[in-house]
Amino acid sequence: MREFSTGATRDGDDDKIDFEGFLSPAVLERYAAYMNQHRTQADGNLRESDNWQKGIPLNAYIKSGWRHFFDWWRDHRRGVCNEEALCALIFNAMGYLHETLKAKKTVGYLKKEITK
Repeated sequence: MREFSTGATRDGDDDKIDFEGFLSPAVLERYAAYMNQHRTQADGNLRESDNWQKGIPLNAYIKSGWRHFFDWWRDHRRGVCNEEALCALIFNAMGYLHETLKAKKTVGYLKKEITK
């Protein structure tokens, strides 16, 4: 039990996920900008922001992830930070994990069924 100087109380938070501490707002903002930039399709139409959640095969994610990992690694060796490659790598890792969790019909450690 936590008690605040105001007298208000709440349950403890030691066993709760600390999203605020685990995630970087700067990284999330850069990643969102990358995703938004890549919403325009070859035909000029704008895809929905959650289009990727409809389902992309794991094989497509792994092949794309390796290409972007290679770009990141190559540019690292050149002393350059390739933000685009890092954002693309995050996208592929997130998509791969999303499909894996979807197939298990669970969300993370909570083991709650996915409703979407």
